Amino acid sequence: MVPASSLEELSGNGSDCSEEVEITVNVGGIRQVLYGDVLNRYPETRLAELVNCLAGGYDAIFSLCDDYDPGKKEFYFDRDPDAFKCIIEVYLYGEVHMKKGMCPICFKNEMDFWRVDLDLLDDCCKSHLNEKNEELDEIAKRVQTILEDQGGDTSESKWKRFQKCLWKFMEKPESSFPARITAILSFLFILISSVVLCIGTIPEMQVEDLQGNHVEHPTLDNIETVCIGWFSLEYLLRLISSPNKLHFALSFMNIIDVLAILPFYVSIVLTHLGASIMGLTNVQQAIQALRIMRIARIFKLARHSSGLQTLTYALKSSFKELGLLLMYLAVGIFVFSALGYTMEQSHPDTLFKSIPQSFWWAIITMTTVGYGDIYPKTTLGKLNAATSFLCGVIAIALPIHPIINNFVKYYNKQRVLETATKHELELMELHSNGGYMGAYGSSKELSEGRGLSVRNHMKVSHSDTFIQALTEDKHHRTRLQSCK
Repeated sequence: MVPASSLEELSGNGSDCSEEVEITVNVGGIRQVLYGDVLNRYPETRLAELVNCLAGGYDAIFSLCDDYDPGKKEFYFDRDPDAFKCIIEVYLYGEVHMKKGMCPICFKNEMDFWRVDLDLLDDCCKSHLNEKNEELDEIAKRVQTILEDQGGDTSESKWKRFQKCLWKFMEKPESSFPARITAILSFLFILISSVVLCIGTIPEMQVEDLQGNHVEHPTLDNIETVCIGWFSLEYLLRLISSPNKLHFALSFMNIIDVLAILPFYVSIVLTHLGASIMGLTNVQQAIQALRIMRIARIFKLARHSSGLQTLTYALKSSFKELGLLLMYLAVGIFVFSALGYTMEQSHPDTLFKSIPQSFWWAIITMTTVGYGDIYPKTTLGKLNAATSFLCGVIAIALPIHPIINNFVKYYNKQRVLETATKHELELMELHSNGGYMGAYGSSKELSEGRGLSVRNHMKVSHSDTFIQALTEDKHHRTRLQSCK
Protein backbone atom coordinates (compact mmCIF):
# COMPACT_ATOMS: atom_id res chain seq x y z
CA MET A 1 0.00 0.00 0.00
CA VAL A 2 1.30 3.41 -0.90
CA PRO A 3 1.60 5.46 2.34
CA ALA A 4 -0.79 8.42 2.66
CA SER A 5 0.50 11.97 2.88
CA SER A 6 0.29 13.86 6.12
CA LEU A 7 -2.60 16.19 6.81
CA GLU A 8 -0.36 19.23 6.53
CA GLU A 9 1.12 18.15 3.22
CA LEU A 10 -2.31 17.45 1.80
CA SER A 11 -3.66 20.79 2.90
CA GLY A 12 -0.83 22.57 1.13
CA ASN A 13 -1.01 20.76 -2.19
CA GLY A 14 -4.53 21.95 -3.06
CA SER A 15 -7.11 20.34 -5.25
CA ASP A 16 -4.61 19.11 -7.84
CA CYS A 17 -3.12 16.73 -5.29
CA SER A 18 -6.57 15.40 -4.32
CA GLU A 19 -6.68 13.58 -7.63
CA GLU A 20 -3.58 11.55 -6.68
CA VAL A 21 -4.25 11.05 -2.96
CA GLU A 22 -5.34 7.76 -1.51
CA ILE A 23 -7.30 7.36 1.69
CA THR A 24 -7.88 4.42 4.00
CA VAL A 25 -11.39 3.91 5.39
CA ASN A 26 -12.45 1.38 8.00
CA VAL A 27 -16.14 0.51 7.66
CA GLY A 28 -17.43 -1.87 10.33
CA GLY A 29 -13.93 -3.35 10.82
CA ILE A 30 -13.22 -3.79 7.11
CA ARG A 31 -10.35 -1.65 5.73
CA GLN A 32 -10.48 -0.27 2.20
CA VAL A 33 -7.94 1.81 0.28
CA LEU A 34 -9.61 4.28 -2.08
CA TYR A 35 -8.15 6.74 -4.58
CA GLY A 36 -9.08 10.37 -4.99
CA ASP A 37 -9.35 10.35 -8.78
CA VAL A 38 -11.91 7.54 -8.57
CA LEU A 39 -13.94 9.08 -5.75
CA ASN A 40 -14.09 12.49 -7.43
CA ARG A 41 -16.15 11.01 -10.23
CA TYR A 42 -19.09 11.71 -7.92
CA PRO A 43 -17.98 14.83 -6.02
CA GLU A 44 -21.22 15.21 -4.04
CA THR A 45 -20.82 11.87 -2.24
CA ARG A 46 -19.47 11.60 1.30
CA LEU A 47 -16.29 9.79 0.27
CA ALA A 48 -15.43 12.44 -2.34
CA GLU A 49 -15.97 15.16 0.26
CA LEU A 50 -13.74 13.19 2.61
CA VAL A 51 -10.88 13.46 0.11
CA ASN A 52 -11.41 17.16 -0.40
CA CYS A 53 -11.98 18.02 3.27
CA LEU A 54 -8.47 17.11 4.42
CA ALA A 55 -7.42 20.71 3.89
CA GLY A 56 -10.16 21.84 6.26
CA GLY A 57 -8.65 20.33 9.38
CA TYR A 58 -10.04 17.94 11.94
CA ASP A 59 -13.36 19.70 12.34
CA ALA A 60 -14.19 19.07 8.70
CA ILE A 61 -12.99 15.46 8.98
CA PHE A 62 -15.08 14.61 12.05
CA SER A 63 -18.15 16.13 10.42
CA LEU A 64 -17.95 13.36 7.82
CA CYS A 65 -16.72 10.29 9.72
CA ASP A 66 -17.18 8.73 13.15
CA ASP A 67 -13.49 8.68 14.08
CA TYR A 68 -10.06 9.40 12.63
CA ASP A 69 -6.60 8.01 13.46
CA PRO A 70 -3.90 10.59 12.54
CA GLY A 71 -1.15 8.02 13.01
CA LYS A 72 -2.58 5.51 10.55
CA LYS A 73 -4.31 8.18 8.45
CA GLU A 74 -7.43 5.99 8.75
CA PHE A 75 -11.10 7.09 8.75
CA TYR A 76 -13.56 5.04 10.78
CA PHE A 77 -17.27 4.52 10.02
CA ASP A 78 -19.70 2.55 12.14
CA ARG A 79 -21.74 1.37 9.15
CA ASP A 80 -22.68 -1.90 7.44
CA PRO A 81 -19.54 -3.21 5.63
CA ASP A 82 -21.54 -5.45 3.27
CA ALA A 83 -23.65 -2.53 2.10
CA PHE A 84 -20.51 -0.42 1.69
CA LYS A 85 -18.96 -3.01 -0.63
CA CYS A 86 -22.01 -2.65 -2.88
CA ILE A 87 -22.09 1.14 -2.71
CA ILE A 88 -18.45 1.68 -3.73
CA GLU A 89 -19.26 -0.07 -7.02
CA VAL A 90 -20.83 3.17 -8.16
CA TYR A 91 -17.37 4.72 -8.50
CA LEU A 92 -16.23 1.88 -10.75
CA TYR A 93 -19.31 0.92 -12.75
CA GLY A 94 -21.62 3.92 -12.45
CA GLU A 95 -24.47 2.00 -10.77
CA VAL A 96 -25.23 0.24 -7.51
CA HIS A 97 -26.47 -3.32 -7.12
CA MET A 98 -27.94 -4.48 -3.84
CA LYS A 99 -26.65 -7.82 -2.63
CA LYS A 100 -29.24 -10.57 -2.31
CA GLY A 101 -30.63 -10.93 1.21
CA MET A 102 -30.14 -7.29 2.22
CA CYS A 103 -33.01 -5.28 3.59
CA PRO A 104 -33.93 -2.73 0.86
CA ILE A 105 -34.93 -0.11 3.42
CA CYS A 106 -31.67 -0.43 5.35
CA PHE A 107 -29.71 -0.36 2.09
CA LYS A 108 -31.49 2.85 1.08
CA ASN A 109 -30.50 4.35 4.44
CA GLU A 110 -26.88 3.39 3.73
CA MET A 111 -27.05 5.08 0.33
CA ASP A 112 -28.46 8.20 1.98
CA PHE A 113 -25.60 8.20 4.50
CA TRP A 114 -22.94 7.90 1.82
CA ARG A 115 -24.85 10.54 -0.20
CA VAL A 116 -25.18 8.35 -3.27
CA ASP A 117 -28.10 9.34 -5.48
CA LEU A 118 -30.93 6.79 -5.43
CA ASP A 119 -31.20 7.09 -9.23
CA LEU A 120 -27.88 5.21 -9.45
CA LEU A 121 -29.55 2.12 -7.96
CA ASP A 122 -30.20 -0.53 -10.59
CA ASP A 123 -33.81 -0.97 -11.76
CA CYS A 124 -34.04 -4.56 -10.51
CA CYS A 125 -33.07 -3.42 -7.02
CA LYS A 126 -35.48 -0.47 -7.16
CA SER A 127 -38.35 -2.90 -7.63
CA HIS A 128 -37.45 -4.61 -4.33
CA LEU A 129 -37.23 -1.22 -2.64
CA ASN A 130 -40.64 -0.18 -3.98
CA GLU A 131 -42.14 -3.46 -2.83
CA LYS A 132 -40.84 -2.93 0.70
CA ASN A 133 -42.09 0.66 0.72
CA GLU A 134 -45.55 -0.59 -0.21
CA GLU A 135 -45.41 -3.10 2.65
CA LEU A 136 -44.42 -0.38 5.09
CA ASP A 137 -47.23 1.86 3.85
CA GLU A 138 -49.64 -1.01 4.41
CA ILE A 139 -48.30 -1.47 7.94
CA ALA A 140 -48.71 2.24 8.59
CA LYS A 141 -52.33 2.13 7.42
CA ARG A 142 -53.06 -0.88 9.61
CA VAL A 143 -51.48 0.72 12.66
CA GLN A 144 -53.34 3.96 12.08
CA THR A 145 -56.66 2.12 11.67
CA ILE A 146 -56.13 0.17 14.88
CA LEU A 147 -55.15 3.32 16.79
CA GLU A 148 -58.25 5.11 15.54
CA ASP A 149 -60.41 2.19 16.68
CA GLN A 150 -58.75 2.14 20.09
CA GLY A 151 -58.67 5.86 20.74
CA GLY A 152 -61.77 7.48 19.31
CA ASP A 153 -62.32 11.20 18.87
CA THR A 154 -64.30 12.86 21.65
CA SER A 155 -64.97 15.89 19.44
CA GLU A 156 -67.10 13.82 17.04
CA SER A 157 -70.88 13.73 17.27
CA LYS A 158 -72.71 10.81 18.84
CA TRP A 159 -73.92 9.69 15.42
CA LYS A 160 -70.36 9.55 14.06
CA ARG A 161 -69.19 7.57 17.05
CA PHE A 162 -72.16 5.23 16.65
CA GLN A 163 -71.31 4.74 12.98
CA LYS A 164 -67.72 3.86 13.83
CA CYS A 165 -68.78 1.39 16.50
CA LEU A 166 -71.31 -0.22 14.17
CA TRP A 167 -68.76 -0.43 11.33
CA LYS A 168 -66.23 -1.99 13.66
CA PHE A 169 -68.87 -4.45 14.89
CA MET A 170 -69.89 -5.53 11.37
CA GLU A 171 -66.50 -5.49 9.63
CA LYS A 172 -64.05 -6.63 12.31
CA PRO A 173 -65.04 -9.90 13.99
CA GLU A 174 -61.87 -9.86 16.08
CA SER A 175 -62.87 -6.59 17.77
CA SER A 176 -65.22 -8.19 20.31
CA PHE A 177 -66.94 -11.43 21.25
CA PRO A 178 -70.43 -10.33 19.99
CA ALA A 179 -68.85 -9.29 16.68
CA ARG A 180 -67.28 -12.73 16.39
CA ILE A 181 -70.64 -14.40 17.11
CA THR A 182 -72.29 -12.23 14.43
CA ALA A 183 -69.66 -13.25 11.87
CA ILE A 184 -70.20 -16.93 12.70
CA LEU A 185 -73.97 -16.52 12.31
CA SER A 186 -73.49 -14.83 8.95
CA PHE A 187 -71.27 -17.71 7.86
CA LEU A 188 -73.90 -20.25 8.95
CA PHE A 189 -76.68 -18.40 7.13
CA ILE A 190 -74.63 -18.51 3.93
CA LEU A 191 -74.17 -22.26 4.28
CA ILE A 192 -77.85 -22.83 5.11
CA SER A 193 -78.98 -20.75 2.15
CA SER A 194 -76.67 -22.69 -0.19
CA VAL A 195 -77.92 -26.03 1.15
CA VAL A 196 -81.55 -24.92 0.73
CA LEU A 197 -80.81 -23.92 -2.86
CA CYS A 198 -79.53 -27.44 -3.59
CA ILE A 199 -82.24 -29.33 -1.71
CA GLY A 200 -84.97 -27.29 -3.40
CA THR A 201 -84.07 -28.85 -6.77
CA ILE A 202 -84.74 -32.43 -5.57
CA PRO A 203 -88.10 -33.57 -7.05
CA GLU A 204 -89.09 -35.40 -3.85
CA MET A 205 -88.70 -32.13 -1.90
CA GLN A 206 -90.97 -30.16 -4.26
CA VAL A 207 -94.74 -29.67 -4.25
CA GLU A 208 -97.26 -28.81 -6.98
CA ASP A 209 -98.90 -25.42 -7.15
CA LEU A 210 -102.40 -24.63 -8.43
CA GLN A 211 -101.23 -24.74 -12.03
CA GLY A 212 -99.59 -28.15 -11.56
CA ASN A 213 -96.02 -26.82 -11.66
CA HIS A 214 -93.38 -28.18 -9.31
CA VAL A 215 -92.20 -25.53 -6.84
CA GLU A 216 -90.05 -25.53 -3.73
CA HIS A 217 -91.48 -26.81 -0.48
CA PRO A 218 -93.02 -24.06 1.72
CA THR A 219 -90.65 -24.94 4.55
CA LEU A 220 -87.67 -24.32 2.31
CA ASP A 221 -89.26 -21.04 1.21
CA ASN A 222 -89.57 -19.94 4.83
CA ILE A 223 -85.94 -20.80 5.54
CA GLU A 224 -84.98 -18.88 2.40
CA THR A 225 -86.96 -15.86 3.59
CA VAL A 226 -85.21 -15.89 6.97
CA CYS A 227 -81.79 -16.06 5.29
CA ILE A 228 -82.66 -13.21 2.95
CA GLY A 229 -83.87 -11.16 5.90
CA TRP A 230 -80.51 -11.67 7.64
CA PHE A 231 -78.53 -10.78 4.50
CA SER A 232 -80.66 -7.67 3.93
CA LEU A 233 -80.26 -6.48 7.52
CA GLU A 234 -76.52 -7.11 7.41
CA TYR A 235 -76.12 -5.18 4.15
CA LEU A 236 -78.19 -2.21 5.37
CA LEU A 237 -76.26 -1.95 8.66
CA ARG A 238 -72.93 -2.04 6.84
CA LEU A 239 -74.16 0.53 4.33
CA ILE A 240 -75.38 2.88 7.08
CA SER A 241 -72.12 2.62 9.03
CA SER A 242 -69.84 2.82 5.99
CA PRO A 243 -67.57 5.91 6.05
CA ASN A 244 -67.57 6.05 2.23
CA LYS A 245 -70.93 5.09 0.71
CA LEU A 246 -69.80 5.23 -2.93
CA HIS A 247 -66.73 3.08 -2.34
CA PHE A 248 -68.89 0.67 -0.36
CA ALA A 249 -71.48 0.34 -3.14
CA LEU A 250 -68.84 -0.26 -5.84
CA SER A 251 -66.83 -2.78 -3.83
CA PHE A 252 -66.72 -6.23 -5.43
CA MET A 253 -67.83 -8.12 -2.32
CA ASN A 254 -70.71 -5.71 -1.75
CA ILE A 255 -71.85 -6.15 -5.35
CA ILE A 256 -71.88 -9.89 -4.63
CA ASP A 257 -74.08 -9.19 -1.59
CA VAL A 258 -76.55 -7.25 -3.75
CA LEU A 259 -76.67 -10.00 -6.36
CA ALA A 260 -77.32 -12.53 -3.59
CA ILE A 261 -80.42 -10.77 -2.20
CA LEU A 262 -81.80 -8.91 -5.23
CA PRO A 263 -83.38 -11.94 -7.01
CA PHE A 264 -85.58 -12.62 -3.98
CA TYR A 265 -87.17 -9.17 -4.03
CA VAL A 266 -87.42 -9.07 -7.83
CA SER A 267 -89.20 -12.44 -7.74
CA ILE A 268 -91.73 -11.10 -5.25
CA VAL A 269 -92.42 -8.07 -7.43
CA LEU A 270 -92.83 -10.21 -10.54
CA THR A 271 -95.12 -12.64 -8.73
CA HIS A 272 -97.55 -9.94 -7.59
CA LEU A 273 -97.32 -7.41 -10.43
CA GLY A 274 -95.75 -9.14 -13.40
CA ALA A 275 -98.57 -11.55 -14.22
CA SER A 276 -100.81 -8.79 -15.49
CA ILE A 277 -98.01 -7.19 -17.52
CA MET A 278 -95.90 -10.04 -18.90
CA GLY A 279 -98.20 -13.02 -18.71
CA LEU A 280 -98.03 -15.90 -16.26
CA THR A 281 -95.72 -18.08 -18.36
CA ASN A 282 -93.17 -15.33 -18.89
CA VAL A 283 -93.24 -14.46 -15.20
CA GLN A 284 -92.51 -18.05 -14.21
CA GLN A 285 -89.61 -18.22 -16.64
CA ALA A 286 -88.20 -14.94 -15.32
CA ILE A 287 -88.50 -16.13 -11.72
CA GLN A 288 -86.77 -19.40 -12.61
CA ALA A 289 -83.92 -17.47 -14.22
CA LEU A 290 -83.60 -15.23 -11.16
CA ARG A 291 -83.50 -18.17 -8.79
CA ILE A 292 -80.32 -19.46 -10.39
CA MET A 293 -78.67 -16.16 -9.45
CA ARG A 294 -78.81 -17.30 -5.84
CA ILE A 295 -75.60 -19.25 -6.45
CA ALA A 296 -73.84 -15.88 -6.02
CA ARG A 297 -74.33 -16.31 -2.26
CA ILE A 298 -71.58 -18.88 -2.10
CA PHE A 299 -69.10 -16.13 -2.98
CA LYS A 300 -70.08 -14.38 0.27
CA LEU A 301 -67.91 -16.96 2.01
CA ALA A 302 -64.86 -15.07 0.75
CA ARG A 303 -65.70 -12.30 3.24
CA HIS A 304 -65.17 -14.74 6.12
CA SER A 305 -62.31 -16.82 4.68
CA SER A 306 -58.77 -15.48 4.38
CA GLY A 307 -57.88 -18.57 2.34
CA LEU A 308 -60.41 -17.70 -0.38
CA GLN A 309 -59.18 -14.10 -0.37
CA THR A 310 -55.60 -15.31 -0.80
CA LEU A 311 -56.64 -17.60 -3.65
CA THR A 312 -58.46 -14.71 -5.34
CA TYR A 313 -55.34 -12.55 -5.08
CA ALA A 314 -53.16 -15.37 -6.45
CA LEU A 315 -55.41 -15.77 -9.51
CA LYS A 316 -55.57 -12.00 -9.97
CA SER A 317 -51.76 -11.80 -9.87
CA SER A 318 -51.49 -14.69 -12.32
CA PHE A 319 -53.47 -13.20 -15.21
CA LYS A 320 -50.39 -13.35 -17.42
CA GLU A 321 -49.84 -17.06 -16.74
CA LEU A 322 -53.54 -17.83 -17.16
CA GLY A 323 -53.54 -15.88 -20.42
CA LEU A 324 -50.62 -17.97 -21.68
CA LEU A 325 -52.50 -21.13 -20.71
CA LEU A 326 -55.58 -20.06 -22.66
CA MET A 327 -53.43 -19.10 -25.63
CA TYR A 328 -51.66 -22.49 -25.64
CA LEU A 329 -54.97 -24.32 -25.38
CA ALA A 330 -56.59 -22.19 -28.10
CA VAL A 331 -53.74 -22.86 -30.54
CA GLY A 332 -53.70 -26.57 -29.67
CA ILE A 333 -57.48 -26.90 -30.00
CA PHE A 334 -57.46 -25.30 -33.44
CA VAL A 335 -54.53 -27.34 -34.73
CA PHE A 336 -55.59 -30.75 -33.39
CA SER A 337 -59.25 -30.33 -34.28
CA ALA A 338 -58.30 -29.45 -37.87
CA LEU A 339 -55.92 -32.43 -38.04
CA GLY A 340 -58.51 -34.73 -36.51
CA TYR A 341 -61.17 -33.65 -38.99
CA THR A 342 -58.80 -34.16 -41.94
CA MET A 343 -57.54 -37.57 -40.79
CA GLU A 344 -60.99 -38.94 -40.02
CA GLN A 345 -62.60 -38.04 -43.36
CA SER A 346 -61.45 -41.33 -44.90
CA HIS A 347 -63.50 -43.38 -42.42
CA PRO A 348 -67.14 -43.98 -43.51
CA ASP A 349 -68.52 -43.76 -39.94
CA THR A 350 -66.52 -40.71 -38.91
CA LEU A 351 -67.80 -38.67 -35.96
CA PHE A 352 -65.89 -35.56 -37.06
CA LYS A 353 -68.49 -33.81 -39.21
CA SER A 354 -66.78 -30.40 -39.25
CA ILE A 355 -63.86 -28.51 -37.77
CA PRO A 356 -66.06 -26.46 -35.36
CA GLN A 357 -67.62 -29.71 -34.15
CA SER A 358 -64.11 -31.11 -33.69
CA PHE A 359 -63.35 -28.23 -31.30
CA TRP A 360 -65.38 -30.04 -28.64
CA TRP A 361 -63.33 -33.21 -29.10
CA ALA A 362 -60.04 -31.26 -28.89
CA ILE A 363 -61.16 -29.44 -25.70
CA ILE A 364 -62.15 -32.59 -23.78
CA THR A 365 -59.02 -34.40 -25.01
CA MET A 366 -56.45 -31.69 -24.20
CA THR A 367 -58.01 -31.09 -20.76
CA THR A 368 -57.86 -34.89 -20.09
CA VAL A 369 -61.65 -35.16 -19.58
CA GLY A 370 -62.51 -37.49 -22.48
CA TYR A 371 -66.28 -38.07 -22.38
CA GLY A 372 -66.09 -40.52 -25.25
CA ASP A 373 -68.98 -39.12 -27.28
CA ILE A 374 -66.56 -38.21 -30.10
CA TYR A 375 -63.45 -40.30 -30.72
CA PRO A 376 -61.14 -41.11 -33.66
CA LYS A 377 -61.39 -44.41 -35.51
CA THR A 378 -58.41 -44.28 -37.87
CA THR A 379 -54.80 -44.97 -36.94
CA LEU A 380 -53.65 -41.46 -37.83
CA GLY A 381 -56.57 -40.01 -35.88
CA LYS A 382 -55.58 -41.99 -32.79
CA LEU A 383 -51.97 -40.79 -33.09
CA ASN A 384 -53.27 -37.25 -33.37
CA ALA A 385 -55.42 -37.81 -30.25
CA ALA A 386 -52.41 -39.16 -28.28
CA THR A 387 -50.31 -36.16 -29.29
CA SER A 388 -53.06 -33.69 -28.32
CA PHE A 389 -53.44 -35.42 -24.96
CA LEU A 390 -49.72 -35.09 -24.15
CA CYS A 391 -49.59 -31.47 -25.31
CA GLY A 392 -52.64 -30.67 -23.20
CA VAL A 393 -51.04 -32.11 -20.05
CA ILE A 394 -47.89 -30.05 -20.63
CA ALA A 395 -49.80 -26.85 -21.39
CA ILE A 396 -51.95 -27.13 -18.27
CA ALA A 397 -48.98 -27.93 -16.02
CA LEU A 398 -46.87 -24.94 -17.14
CA PRO A 399 -48.70 -22.10 -15.26
CA ILE A 400 -49.38 -24.11 -12.09
CA HIS A 401 -46.04 -23.32 -10.47
CA PRO A 402 -46.31 -19.50 -10.83
CA ILE A 403 -49.87 -19.55 -9.47
CA ILE A 404 -48.80 -21.56 -6.42
CA ASN A 405 -45.84 -19.21 -5.89
CA ASN A 406 -48.16 -16.18 -5.96
CA PHE A 407 -50.46 -17.87 -3.46
CA VAL A 408 -47.63 -18.68 -1.02
CA LYS A 409 -46.03 -15.26 -1.50
CA TYR A 410 -49.25 -13.36 -0.70
CA TYR A 411 -50.09 -15.62 2.25
CA ASN A 412 -46.64 -15.19 3.80
CA LYS A 413 -46.75 -11.45 3.14
CA GLN A 414 -50.04 -11.11 5.01
CA ARG A 415 -48.63 -13.02 7.98
CA VAL A 416 -45.54 -10.79 8.07
CA LEU A 417 -47.69 -7.64 7.87
CA GLU A 418 -49.91 -8.82 10.71
CA THR A 419 -46.89 -9.68 12.88
CA ALA A 420 -45.15 -6.40 12.09
CA THR A 421 -48.28 -4.37 12.84
CA LYS A 422 -48.71 -6.13 16.17
CA HIS A 423 -45.04 -5.56 17.02
CA GLU A 424 -45.26 -1.87 16.13
CA LEU A 425 -48.28 -1.43 18.40
CA GLU A 426 -46.53 -3.25 21.24
CA LEU A 427 -43.52 -0.92 20.94
CA MET A 428 -45.79 2.13 20.98
CA GLU A 429 -47.65 0.87 24.01
CA LEU A 430 -44.46 -0.09 25.82
CA HIS A 431 -42.94 3.36 25.37
CA SER A 432 -46.16 5.23 26.13
CA ASN A 433 -46.58 3.29 29.38
CA GLY A 434 -42.96 3.73 30.44
CA GLY A 435 -42.59 -0.03 30.54
CA TYR A 436 -45.17 -2.76 30.82
CA MET A 437 -46.89 -1.28 33.88
CA GLY A 438 -45.21 2.10 34.23
CA ALA A 439 -48.17 4.35 33.52
CA TYR A 440 -50.85 2.21 35.14
CA GLY A 441 -50.97 0.48 38.47
CA SER A 442 -52.65 -2.72 37.40
CA SER A 443 -53.50 -4.77 34.33
CA LYS A 444 -57.10 -3.61 34.59
CA GLU A 445 -56.03 0.04 34.46
CA LEU A 446 -53.70 -0.80 31.58
CA SER A 447 -56.51 -2.28 29.51
CA GLU A 448 -58.82 0.64 30.29
CA GLY A 449 -56.26 3.29 29.35
CA ARG A 450 -54.67 1.45 26.48
CA GLY A 451 -56.54 3.05 23.60
CA LEU A 452 -56.17 6.70 24.59
CA SER A 453 -52.62 6.29 25.84
CA VAL A 454 -51.36 4.58 22.73
CA ARG A 455 -53.08 7.12 20.52
CA ASN A 456 -51.66 10.07 22.43
CA HIS A 457 -48.14 8.64 22.31
CA MET A 458 -48.12 7.28 18.78
CA LYS A 459 -45.42 9.80 17.88
CA VAL A 460 -42.78 8.15 20.03
CA SER A 461 -42.47 4.61 18.71
CA HIS A 462 -38.78 3.76 18.96
CA SER A 463 -37.58 1.00 16.68
CA ASP A 464 -35.13 0.96 13.79
CA THR A 465 -36.50 2.67 10.68
CA PHE A 466 -39.08 5.30 9.84
CA ILE A 467 -42.79 5.04 9.05
CA GLN A 468 -43.51 8.41 7.53
CA ALA A 469 -47.18 7.70 6.87
CA LEU A 470 -48.31 7.48 10.49
CA THR A 471 -48.21 11.23 11.19
CA GLU A 472 -46.38 14.29 10.01
CA ASP A 473 -43.58 13.53 12.46
CA LYS A 474 -41.01 10.79 11.86
CA HIS A 475 -41.88 7.41 13.30
CA HIS A 476 -39.49 4.60 13.84
CA ARG A 477 -40.28 1.38 12.10
CA THR A 478 -39.49 -2.11 13.25
CA ARG A 479 -36.62 -4.04 11.75
CA LEU A 480 -38.97 -7.01 11.51
CA GLN A 481 -41.18 -5.70 8.70
CA SER A 482 -38.34 -4.01 6.82
CA CYS A 483 -36.12 -7.10 6.72
CA LYS A 484 -38.59 -9.88 5.93
